[in-house]
Amino acid sequence: MSQTALAQKSEPSSRQIAGGDGWSLYEFVCHAGPEDRPFEERHGGVSIAAVVSGSFTYASDTGRALLHPGALLLGNHGACYRCGHEHSTGDRCVSVQFTPDYFGEIAASAAGSSRFRFPTAMLPARRSTLADTVLIEARSRLRDPLDMEEQIVRFIAAAVRTLSGETAISQRVSAQDARRVSRVLRHIEAHSAEPLDLDRLASIAATSKFHFLRIFRRAVGLTPYQFLLNTRLRQAALRLLATPDAVSAIAYDTGFGDLSTFNAAFRDRFGTAPLAFRRGAMH
Repeated sequence: MSQTALAQKSEPSSRQIAGGDGWSLYEFVCHAGPEDRPFEERHGGVSIAAVVSGSFTYASDTGRALLHPGALLLGNHGACYRCGHEHSTGDRCVSVQFTPDYFGEIAASAAGSSRFRFPTAMLPARRSTLADTVLIEARSRLRDPLDMEEQIVRFIAAAVRTLSGETAISQRVSAQDARRVSRVLRHIEAHSAEPLDLDRLASIAATSKFHFLRIFRRAVGLTPYQFLLNTRLRQAALRLLATPDAVSAIAYDTGFGDLSTFNAAFRDRFGTAPLAFRRGAMH
């Protein structure tokens, strides 16, 4: 295979899902792996991308981060960035891109300044953004432009409000530790419905449990259990929106041992009960 063909294979493919005056929504799918060179680009607008699957490294003017499912990639207008898959193969993201003027209007309301810039490269999944992240992922399959833009503006405003009080976060993770954490992220993503314990995860990382907990929190911004719980709840929320399946079936299939635990965790993360979330998202 030629060098040109190899480069084209490693670069992400994109398709525009929706768009309007000042905004657009894209799906990016990348098949690059450790054998491929990282690619460098420049943000043409303000960008927030929800990572749907896979993991990769992202470096921009605000630092370096290990992106993972449920996290938000943050890109300031005009900033150069670099993405690489040194530790794993492939990812999929849903990316919202705004013109500076449109984003400035949202930021003026959500953060108190139209000149707001993201202070960090990545935002882990949090209570304040998780519900809107799931809705953007689910809405990316639909076509109604009004519904789409309303959800996107709410999604961006929630992220900006969360970030407006934060300072830059430096992701001090060695290449070896990032490789260890990436292996665990992939394992949790593939086996989230199964019982997982710290011994097994630390074994996958090939390190002690104490060191594993420390490097995982530093790289991901969450504890392993928080990431596992968010993964299960994201999958459950998406299934609530995509299928008529019973709440109990969804709870058990996504790894929850009983319905009451699932209901409590869902309400804690999404601020409402599963059935109310399903009904509300359909209107």
